[in-house]
Amino acid sequence: MGPIMLDVDGTSLTSEDKELLGHPLVGGLILFARNYQSPEQVNELTRQIKASANGDILIAVDHEGGRVQRFREQFSAIPAMGQLWQMANGSLEEAKLLAKSAGQLVALEVMSVGVDISFAPVVDINDISEVIGDRAFHQKPEVVEPLAKAFIQGMHSIGMKCTAKHFPGHGSVKEDSHIAMPLDGRNKQEIFGIDMQPFKGLMQDNLVNAVMPAHVIYPDIDDKSVGFSPLWLQEILRGHLGFDGVIFSDDLTMEGAASIGGYIERSEAAQQAGCDMLLICNNRSAAVEVIDNANLIADPISQSRLQKMLPKTSINYSQLPQLAEWQQARTILGIS
Repeated sequence: MGPIMLDVDGTSLTSEDKELLGHPLVGGLILFARNYQSPEQVNELTRQIKASANGDILIAVDHEGGRVQRFREQFSAIPAMGQLWQMANGSLEEAKLLAKSAGQLVALEVMSVGVDISFAPVVDINDISEVIGDRAFHQKPEVVEPLAKAFIQGMHSIGMKCTAKHFPGHGSVKEDSHIAMPLDGRNKQEIFGIDMQPFKGLMQDNLVNAVMPAHVIYPDIDDKSVGFSPLWLQEILRGHLGFDGVIFSDDLTMEGAASIGGYIERSEAAQQAGCDMLLICNNRSAAVEVIDNANLIADPISQSRLQKMLPKTSINYSQLPQLAEWQQARTILGIS
């Protein structure tokens, strides 16, 4: 499985898409709303993607619920994770049940059309970040952690691996890293003691399969943003927290990645820092430039980590209504 995850523009594959998917450096593909028309169409698209790939390929989507849900028509409208606490009237047990049901429903529906993983859950705290907001479960780390845990257990019960994001926490910085380079000037004690706590707890419970780092610089710890920082990824995440799952870079075309240089420099720096898979989205020429010119390796350790992200169960979209878990999750979440 190669280290690059890219995207395609349409609802079916072009000959250029097929050629790129066959390249040995390409091991993943992320789908967006523009790739979706109907369950049948996206199922056929994922089939074409697998058929064009050079070996196994990991197909991903950002399908969290609320405003970040790429497939809508004929899919359940999953509430934003930040709404679950209100829906549960502040009862932690009730909120955990809602979170677990949301994790199950995301996994069931996304896997039923041939997608392997949803990049979820958001383990950030809902503080001042405009881009996080109600994508986060709560303002308090001690509530975020049990709800994220329940959501992950829901995903796992269906056979989907989880991706905790945006490590070590994007919630306490205002700028949106899609369009700016966020700096979080707080001290190490606050970042480790507040934002990183839910990540740490979930890792201690051995629940986290993959992590997506924040495109944020925490100057008190390192002058590089997390996804380009060996200090963050190798010393803190792998060393201090003992994490051995997949590290996905966040999208390397985002403005938050620009501090490193051009696309080739970004992809090389992210891989050298410790990312197993590099996301290059919404910029085909950047993806081609990296594939043709970057000095990247298909690392066997990364490959075996990525291999573990593939689900072992298969689910058929047309059979969802007959599944007790699907009916029950929708009932619990109040989806009619």
